[in-house]
Amino acid sequence: MSGPSVDWRETIDDADVALIDGYQSGFPVVERPFRRVGAAIGLEESAVVDRVRALKEAGIVRRFGAVLNPPVIGSSTLAAVRAPDDRFDEIASIVNEYRQVNHNYARDHEWNMWFVVTAGSQDRRDEILAEIESRTGCSVLNLPMLTDYYIDLEFPVVNGDRFARESAVPRSAEPATGDPASDDSLGQHTDSSATRISEEATGDLSALEAELLLEIQDGFPLSSTPYRDIAGRVGYAVEDVLTAIEQLFSSGCIKRIGCVINHVVTGFDANCMVVWNVPDERLDEWGERAGGLPYVTLCYHRPRRPDLDWPYNLFTMIHGRDPEAVDEKIDELAADYLPVDNERLYSTETLKQTGARYDELVGV
Repeated sequence: MSGPSVDWRETIDDADVALIDGYQSGFPVVERPFRRVGAAIGLEESAVVDRVRALKEAGIVRRFGAVLNPPVIGSSTLAAVRAPDDRFDEIASIVNEYRQVNHNYARDHEWNMWFVVTAGSQDRRDEILAEIESRTGCSVLNLPMLTDYYIDLEFPVVNGDRFARESAVPRSAEPATGDPASDDSLGQHTDSSATRISEEATGDLSALEAELLLEIQDGFPLSSTPYRDIAGRVGYAVEDVLTAIEQLFSSGCIKRIGCVINHVVTGFDANCMVVWNVPDERLDEWGERAGGLPYVTLCYHRPRRPDLDWPYNLFTMIHGRDPEAVDEKIDELAADYLPVDNERLYSTETLKQTGARYDELVGV
């Protein structure tokens, strides 16, 4: 059983907690953002910058800046192979060679290697999958996201929670029986409405927006004037950069701006992907319901692949510190909300984890 590290907690104080748990999103899009954050938490501007830098150096904050949305900007898919044990490392090396592969995980399942490919077009994405299939001799399971019900890895970590959002006020959701939730004290419902994702999506970007995505893909400068610094690097006025950042928000290219937390360092390393065989006619209804649950951090529709004996069409993720607690929540999910065939795919090893690369995607 994993648990939160005592060491990382001992290095932080209440002001750090306010930054870690309070600014995973909502970082101001103004010329002096740290001044505004400091005023909210009772610190001088320079002290806020120093604290975020220290949290990053300690590994608690993995990156500071914008969380971008690859399926909106380019063409992205989740893929998997069945790698023989005696060739696992060899196949992982081949998959990881591709800069378009930004995540790769070993999972405890027949399909034991799962990776994300993000490319500038669907054609290029599928070429990469075909190359991997040819080079490894392994069939590739290609599972692009078709519908987003709920995707958010923003959740408090400075706590004793066994799974993400354990201490949060629950979001309302009706169980699969159709009986309404009986607790009138339920908090505000999180939007888990179905959002369709096009496999052929390419961001309709201005020249400045494209340059900005390349400039900020690895994070923001840690200074009192990050947007001004970015503007200087791309050769535009800071006012134009602020406007373009807001437009990238509006178009969905940017999901949030703030501290991107290292969930493994903070103890949330018992993460399980569960796949479900949901009747097609109930998919949106049940996907939206599952996406509205407080312990579900990801919920989306991907295609079935009957030719490869893959019958599942709904994916959920639960992040936790305690594998037993995560299993309990999966049991609850299966009993009360998704009473269908399912499989649990626990991640056993991180083979590659980087941000998606946007050079090819934006065509600059």
